[in-house]
Amino acid sequence: MSLILHPWQLLLVGLAGWINRQQMDVIVYLKEENQVLRAQMGKRRLRFTDDQRRRLAAKAKTLGSKALRELSTIVTPGTLLRWHRELIARKYDGSRRRGPGRPRVMQVIRQLVVRFARENRRWGYTRIQGVLANLGHEVSEGTVANILKEHGLEPVPERSKHTTWRQFLRTHWESLAAADFFSVEVWTPFGLVRYAVFFVISLPTRQVEVAGIVPDPDGAWMAQLARNLTDPIDGFLAGKRYLIHDRDPLYTEAFRSILRAVNIESVKLPPRSPNLNAYCERFVLSIKSGVWTG
Repeated sequence: MSLILHPWQLLLVGLAGWINRQQMDVIVYLKEENQVLRAQMGKRRLRFTDDQRRRLAAKAKTLGSKALRELSTIVTPGTLLRWHRELIARKYDGSRRRGPGRPRVMQVIRQLVVRFARENRRWGYTRIQGVLANLGHEVSEGTVANILKEHGLEPVPERSKHTTWRQFLRTHWESLAAADFFSVEVWTPFGLVRYAVFFVISLPTRQVEVAGIVPDPDGAWMAQLARNLTDPIDGFLAGKRYLIHDRDPLYTEAFRSILRAVNIESVKLPPRSPNLNAYCERFVLSIKSGVWTG
């Protein structure tokens, strides 16, 4: 069976053949040009803009990996197809439209929670939550617990057992006073006599009160000094809550009971720990070195 073509069909077949030949010549030329460009670049890395990547990726996907491998492209087929995958992923990426997650507790609340816990060692989660509510901050007990955990603060039963000396000073600084003795040699009609000087210092103000001077201090004398220091009108310890002192036996039970009667707690330091009463030690050093001007 013979196939008879009309003249116009012959014209179309010839035109199609010519166009196909032209396309093949263009492709051959572009491949050769790409090879020349790659040879000129050597090992230099090309920098593409996002728009250039997008255009190349779109065309590369149309050709497919097999056709790309047959071409001498300036970018590897794997890179071109990877660019196309990234374009698809970017199209369906909804991260920019997502709202933020659960917001963190306001910084002011975090600071208040930590401050309350450190300054009040016996305050639990419920107490701290209640104080925050009084200040207009509504938070849950779980939030309070998480904040304290983040700052390494234990629950109240354990926290109250592990108060450090630094924490104690920082918490009660405004209500702290410290006491100590030093001795002086005094010339008397009977010769050189050693006198004991008892003084008290207010830690926040560094104000010093020389409470008494006597050659032979005893418990009765100390009890009288305690009454003088706690006088409701002009007692030096008015407004204080704690009195720090060493383990000298002159701090008798009678002395401490007079302090307790006006709500002043006697804080007895461990043996051989002068660094815990540093302000008194510094004052004594100033006196003995003759530099005190108070």
